[in-house]
Amino acid sequence: MIEVKHLYKEFTIVKRQPGMWGALRSLFHREYVTKMAVEDISFSIEEGEMVGYIGPNGAGKSTTIKMLTGILVPTSGDVRVNGIIPYKERQKNAMQIGVVFGQRTQLWWDLPTIESFELLKQVYQIPDQRYRENMKTFSEILGLHEFFQTPVRQLSLGQRMRADIAASLLHDPKILFLDEPTIGLDVVAKESMRTFIQEINRERGVTVILTTHDMADIEKLCRRMILIDKGRVMYDGPLAKIKELYGTSRVLIVELDGYVEVFSIEGAEVIRREGNRVWLQFDRKEVSASELIQRISRKYEITDVNLEEPDIDTIVRRIYQEGLPEDHAMATVNTRI
Repeated sequence: MIEVKHLYKEFTIVKRQPGMWGALRSLFHREYVTKMAVEDISFSIEEGEMVGYIGPNGAGKSTTIKMLTGILVPTSGDVRVNGIIPYKERQKNAMQIGVVFGQRTQLWWDLPTIESFELLKQVYQIPDQRYRENMKTFSEILGLHEFFQTPVRQLSLGQRMRADIAASLLHDPKILFLDEPTIGLDVVAKESMRTFIQEINRERGVTVILTTHDMADIEKLCRRMILIDKGRVMYDGPLAKIKELYGTSRVLIVELDGYVEVFSIEGAEVIRREGNRVWLQFDRKEVSASELIQRISRKYEITDVNLEEPDIDTIVRRIYQEGLPEDHAMATVNTRI
């Protein structure tokens, strides 16, 4: 479905000179520097996959997406989206993809929302019957009928995001690129958006590439994660595998039957205490949760226990701080190519 091989993208930018004299000097003599935004990225995505494409600001995420959509031309390398080279056949590629940018809209700002959909129907030459079916489905799931007659500029952020994702799917694209689709949404709106994306992927087989800083989006929607930094792929593989590698630390919350002045247990570290409640951090590779509970129960009376799993945000932060073993990182990439 999507094939990316040894992709590079560099930009030539003017080098800024410090101070007022530097600015004046730049008017007559400019120096240029080359910035490598994407450096030797390779991956493949199968039809129907839902993949999280993540990295810090400036990592090259948006640049990659723009090359996949045909907005940017690669410096070198090969990009194919469903057999099409995006920048060579932009119009043909546009007919098979949908794109949602969280901070931009594809709707007409001053028109009622419904008229934007009508215009997109003409742009994509959507048959009348299919247009009515899609509008009915999207309106029922996303509640679009509530603001059909409202000008786009008057929509709340949550309403506009719902309208934008419906607009991106109106022409039945095979691939959906989502760039920060839940940015600025409240908890309820985020959950609604995630549910809709899951349904579209499951029922219509739409391939989804998701870039986001909200790790909850990745954790709830994607089984596979491509992690990039400084224009290079750091990890490409199952989300479960990265949790297994870096998510070995667990927190066991124990409610004791009465206050205990001194609490200690082999295999765990007390990281917090509130009255009768104790937070214990442990490594599941060294001791299991059940074994730890047995050790505690032999010394203390327990009334309740709860286990906290590490969230993906914490794991990704740790990867950026410590890095991945190079042999593992490369192995996960090469198995896809």
